[in-house]
Amino acid sequence: MAKLYFYYSTMNAGKSTSLLQSSHNYRERGMRTLVYTAEFDQRGGGKVHSRIGLSSEALHFAPGSDLFREIDTEHSGQAVSCVLLDEAQFLTREQVEQLAMVVDQLSIPVLCYGLRTDFRGELFDGSARLLALADELTELKTICHCGRKATMVVRVGSDGLPEREGEQVEIGGNERYDSLCRRHYFEASGRRRPS
Repeated sequence: MAKLYFYYSTMNAGKSTSLLQSSHNYRERGMRTLVYTAEFDQRGGGKVHSRIGLSSEALHFAPGSDLFREIDTEHSGQAVSCVLLDEAQFLTREQVEQLAMVVDQLSIPVLCYGLRTDFRGELFDGSARLLALADELTELKTICHCGRKATMVVRVGSDGLPEREGEQVEIGGNERYDSLCRRHYFEASGRRRPS
């Protein structure tokens, strides 16, 4: 039975690695997968890349993409066994609903990987809708510098200090973002006095 899965975490928890491994497992069995990533994140040259060196060609989604129509068209031409989507936090609410329709109407499993919250501690629209609609939710874990589970991310400015304001989306990696536990996130964002 096909399901809509949401694998969420903070940065550097291995989301892309897990996605690429899942796609490999299907393909190794002769099954076709569709791998998607956000169009505006061009750091990987249009591919899904993991920090450990794995990569895969990817289709792109943008805010106006009709994912149900695209996947249905692909599936009509050659059967699709699984859809895997990186950077799922950048999906629109409507696109998450389209992916749910892929599961319900086309019986294709959809595995979404993304961040839960932004640097301000707010849910991304795509993540919020996935948390509401996904059949299965799985948290992928990484650790804070203190050894606790990291659940938050801070954006760091060129001065090395955490930013408290700005656009929700700014593409960057380890040079711009740091994964922290809630305690250290609140301390870094100035919401709690350091102890």
